[in-house]
Amino acid sequence: MRDGTPSSEDHGTSSTGDFGQRLRHLRARAGLSQEALSHAAQVSVRALADMERGRTRGPQRRTVRALAEALGLDDDEAAGLEESAALGRPRPRAAVGPAGPGPLALPRDIRDFTARGPALARLLDLARDTAEGRPAVSVIAGQPGLGKTAFAVHAAHRLAPHFPDGQFALDLHGMDPEPTTPRDALARLLGALGVPDATLPAGTDDRAGLWRFLAGERRLLLLLDNAADEAQVAPLLPGTGPSLTLVTSRHALAGLESVHRTELALLRREEAVELLTRIIGPDRVRAEAQAARDLADLCGHLPLAVRIAGQRLLSRPHERLAKLVARLAAEGRRLDGLQAGSLRVRAAFALSYRQLPADTRTLLRRAALAAGADFSPETGALLAGLPYDEAVARAEELTDAGLLRSDPDAERYRFHDLLRLYAAELADAEDGPEAKAALDRTADWMLRRATAAALHFDIDHEQSGSAADPDPDTAPTGRDEARAWLEAERAQWLAALRRAHAAGRHRQVLDAAQAMHWFSDLNQHWEQWVEVFRRSAGSARALGSRREEAVHLNYLAWAYNLCVHDPRAALTSADAALVAARDCGDALQEGWALGYGAGALSRLGRTEEAEERLRRAARRLAAQESPQGRLAELTVLNSLGALLRGTGRAAEALAIHRRSERICRAGVPGRTKELIGLYHAFTRLQIGNDLAALERWQEAEAPLRQALAVFETAQMPAWAEQARLDLGRALGAVGHSEARETLVAARAALGALRSPRQAEADAALAALDRTAADA
Repeated sequence: MRDGTPSSEDHGTSSTGDFGQRLRHLRARAGLSQEALSHAAQVSVRALADMERGRTRGPQRRTVRALAEALGLDDDEAAGLEESAALGRPRPRAAVGPAGPGPLALPRDIRDFTARGPALARLLDLARDTAEGRPAVSVIAGQPGLGKTAFAVHAAHRLAPHFPDGQFALDLHGMDPEPTTPRDALARLLGALGVPDATLPAGTDDRAGLWRFLAGERRLLLLLDNAADEAQVAPLLPGTGPSLTLVTSRHALAGLESVHRTELALLRREEAVELLTRIIGPDRVRAEAQAARDLADLCGHLPLAVRIAGQRLLSRPHERLAKLVARLAAEGRRLDGLQAGSLRVRAAFALSYRQLPADTRTLLRRAALAAGADFSPETGALLAGLPYDEAVARAEELTDAGLLRSDPDAERYRFHDLLRLYAAELADAEDGPEAKAALDRTADWMLRRATAAALHFDIDHEQSGSAADPDPDTAPTGRDEARAWLEAERAQWLAALRRAHAAGRHRQVLDAAQAMHWFSDLNQHWEQWVEVFRRSAGSARALGSRREEAVHLNYLAWAYNLCVHDPRAALTSADAALVAARDCGDALQEGWALGYGAGALSRLGRTEEAEERLRRAARRLAAQESPQGRLAELTVLNSLGALLRGTGRAAEALAIHRRSERICRAGVPGRTKELIGLYHAFTRLQIGNDLAALERWQEAEAPLRQALAVFETAQMPAWAEQARLDLGRALGAVGHSEARETLVAARAALGALRSPRQAEADAALAALDRTAADA
């Protein structure tokens, strides 16, 4: 033989003889060189040479078809070439095929599988796409307990009819100390396709090449369960052909390219109850419907936890659901209660925890000590004692491992409730005194930053820099950044305030609360201002400062009046502030106390007493020459006018509010135009309502619109939505086309703010509808 041409004894090769000899004979007969046939059939020269030399004894069908067309064979000759190629292909074992059981057969499907309809539908679409000969891969990743394997097995059974050449499931043992190697996994896959152990290639790359070759023409469904990482999975993925591979992993496997990702969320509450129903039966769930819902909530809607609760109840047919609910309601016993036989939530979490590097384990434990529903890398770094960038890297590693969920918009992270309990258990067991030290360190840092950030809004101590911040280089700069930080870290600095108060650091508590005073106006709907100012008033009392006690009792009365709508508590606080102010001779705080007490009395329907207090407050404050006195007088005058309007004296109210407007236009020495602009907006709001009460509707529109615009620009939702409601009513009175849209928006926003004025929006909309019906 020379240059690949066949010798004379090859000419008589039968149609069922050696494929390589037959191919050489046919190529020589056609007068083609290997290069020419390679170009015509789109097969590499190397591959062609391997076929003719017998190194590749059974090429895939589409390769044989391409060669037959390039050689110009008739149907009989093409069939003969295919038959000789088929003899060289490994013969599949009985496991290959839709019904053949074998060592890699799919696990048993779960009879009570629940929900996941949209995710299953997307996989079905993906399976249909493989009909065009493109292999597809779907990665199913996520936190422990989401039911990734159960979903993948259920999906595989549903998809099996689309893959008649075989369905294989292989556990890669990704959470074991020694996961399955790609080389061993390939041996099992090749064995499932009928390759004898004796003929397996030795190296991983050669095995991967043979696997891709054999899988290329088969419609195979491959389930790779519990994958460790990308390096383990990549060699197992078919490169061509109409196959579908499902990969489950607790890691994101972000390095796998061109793959479909199946995102499994927590079950919805009703889905969790449905799963419980399928496990224990509808009769028990119907008998204790609320307990079933409570049980789903205590399980955090995590499929594994719901299944464990269900299996536990199934094994105890006479036990009431309410009994298990009571047991799980105690956080310290919840993880102990979520076990049934070999199913244990704690064990599922422990598998992932043991895989983590030391610093990552530390961040997981310590982050569970953070307050609130989520935490920032900043908080995680403080608690774990790590540099910020290192904390970010460790948090991302935990996210990839399915142990944390990242916020889609901000750089923040959250636990599943049960995972937080597990991590907090570990912190208690493994960190001991170090956990307390971490909490103290974090609380001190957080409270110092919160104080510095809030001072951006304090008109008496406004700072352009952040000298008081514990880390000036990373401190928020300007009001926008300061506000964003204070709002995002609300749970953390409030927890820090509690810790400081409990530890007796009363000066730190007072400084923080005082700094928060002006910032609190921007977020009037936050209920926690009651706690902030209750603690600060207590700290002032502990320090024996009657003046500071009066100040913070007044802040507390404001919070009771406007943040939680509790006028009785507001009156108690205001009266206590009045006593403290008189004890220390502080006329300014006396005026504020009279004003806040009047607000509470008005809300209690005691309007005559309220009016009397407001007039006393106005007289007391008019004598004050300080800028603080002028602002307090403006507040009291606006409140007095509102009270008069509410008692049918709108003309008197308008006169008082015009007086307030003159003060605003004259300005207050030492106060910025921006601040006076806010006070002017409050006054315009009152003037608009006075005019509306006088049925001067068209005149009312302009001041109400002006007030709304200022409050929206200042991002003061509590005031903006009240202005929107008042504007909507005025527009409705004149039949303006914007009225309904304005009132609907106000009703929704007031409801979100838990404002009692939502009822007024409902009434205004009902009146508008009646007017429209009568027209």
